[in-house]
Amino acid sequence: MNHETRRRMDQKIDNPTDRYSYITAPPRCIAICKYECENFEQKIGQKIFRLFKDEEGKNLITNWGKSCTKDREQLHFLLKRLLNGENQTQLEATGFTCHSNVYTDVCVSDRPVRIDTRTMKVYAPLSQGTPEANRTIVPYARKYDKNLLNASVSPVHILHGNITTPPACHFTHDVPAVVFSSGGFAGNIFHEFNEVIIPLFLTSRQFQSRLRFIVPDFRPEFVGKYNKILSHLSSYEVINPAANESVHCFPGVVVGLHYHDYLAINTTDVPEGYSMLDFKQFIRESFNLKIRDLSQMEEPVLVLISRPKTRSFLNENQMVTMMKELGFRVVIAKPDMMADLDKFAEVVNSCSVLVGAHGAGLTNEIFLPEGAVMVQVVGLGLNWPSDKYYGGPATEMGLNYIEYKIEPEESSLFSVYGRDHPVIIDPAAIEAEKGYQVARALYLIAQNFNIDVVRFRETLVKALGLLGHSASLG
Repeated sequence: MNHETRRRMDQKIDNPTDRYSYITAPPRCIAICKYECENFEQKIGQKIFRLFKDEEGKNLITNWGKSCTKDREQLHFLLKRLLNGENQTQLEATGFTCHSNVYTDVCVSDRPVRIDTRTMKVYAPLSQGTPEANRTIVPYARKYDKNLLNASVSPVHILHGNITTPPACHFTHDVPAVVFSSGGFAGNIFHEFNEVIIPLFLTSRQFQSRLRFIVPDFRPEFVGKYNKILSHLSSYEVINPAANESVHCFPGVVVGLHYHDYLAINTTDVPEGYSMLDFKQFIRESFNLKIRDLSQMEEPVLVLISRPKTRSFLNENQMVTMMKELGFRVVIAKPDMMADLDKFAEVVNSCSVLVGAHGAGLTNEIFLPEGAVMVQVVGLGLNWPSDKYYGGPATEMGLNYIEYKIEPEESSLFSVYGRDHPVIIDPAAIEAEKGYQVARALYLIAQNFNIDVVRFRETLVKALGLLGHSASLG
C-alpha cells in the first residue's frame, strides 16, 4: 500500500457527529475504525458503512460486525503474548497492564487508546468505576542508566482509569501503536541494536507489519539508517511526535520494548519462541542479504574493523600483510565505510571472518553468514564486556567465536605504567578501588594495541580450520 493510500486512511474526520461525513478508503480497507466500531456507531447513530466511500466514490456496504469481533480477538491475542503470569490476568480483567524488570518497562492496552503527541500522554480508559491513575515510563531499554535517560530520553505519561474528558481524536488508525524512543546512545551501533532494534523485533515482529511506530526523541538519522528494518516491521510511516502534534486514536498500544540480554534473545522469555537465528533471518530479509551460510562461499574473506582513535591496532599494516599471506582476501573497514549501514551489511555478509578489537564495530557480526568466524581482540581490563557483549552472543547467532587475549606487552598501557603496576596486573582492582569512570578512561579510551603478529597468526590459522581451509604456503 503506498503512502498516499495511507495518508487517505489516516486523514481526519472533521465532524464525527455529522451523519453524512465520509472518509476515503481503498475498497479492501473496509473499516479504518473497525476496532472502535461500536464507539463510532454510537457517535454517529447509523450503520458503520455509511461512513465510508471507496476511491471511486461508491459506498462500501460490509458485514463489519463479525470481522470487527475477529480483529479485536486477534489483537487481544497478540498483545497478550507480550505478557505472562499476573500481567496476562490483569490485561484480561482491566485491558491494561505493565511489565517491569531492571532493564525496561512495557505497558500494554488491548482497548482503544488516545495518544496526544503534543504532550506524549496516553489515555487508556478502563471499565466504569476504575479509579484514575497515572504512570510515567521511559520507553528505552536501559532504565537503570538514570543519567542517560534524564539527558536524552523523553518520558511517556500514561493516564488510565475512568477518564471523563479524553481529548478528541484527530486521526483514527486500525492498527495498534508501539511507542519507543530513538534517544539514548545516539549513533552507537551496539546500543542502537542492543537497546532499540532487537527489542523492537521482539516486541513487534508478531504483528506482521500491522502496527504503527510512534517515536519520541525522533532522530532523522536513526530512522534513515534503519529504514529497511523499520519498514519491514511496519507497513506504516513512522510518526514523529514533534512534527505531528495531534491526537491519534488506536485500538491498542504497547509503550516500551521488551529486552532480554546483550545482543540476545532468550527463546523462553516473553514473547516466547524467537531466537537470534530468527532475528538474523529477519535481518537478511530486511537488507536483502544473499548469503545465509558458508556453503555459499568459496574463498576465505576477512573483514578487519579498523579503529582510528581508541583501541586501535598500531601495527595494522603488519597484521594485514600476515592475513594476506595466510590466504585471506582482506577488507579493511574504516569508519567511513561502516557509516553506510546498507552497503556495509552487504560487505560483512560476503565475509567469512570478522576481526576487531572489543568495541561497537563488532556488532556487525549480526550480518555474518552462519558458520562464519568472529575473532575478538580482548584488551587489558575488558574480559567481562568482551564476553558478555559480543562473544556469548556470537555463538547464539550461529557463529564460531575465537577470543584473542592480548599479553600485557601488546597493550600501549604497558609502556606507560610498567610490568608490575596494578593497571597492568590487576585491572579488576583498579575498577573496584577507583570506580568505573577511571577504569573506562584507562582500558577503553587510553588503550591501543601493538599485536604480536606471530602469535596472532595462530589464531587466524585456527579460524581457517573452522572454515574448512588450510593456511596458504605462500
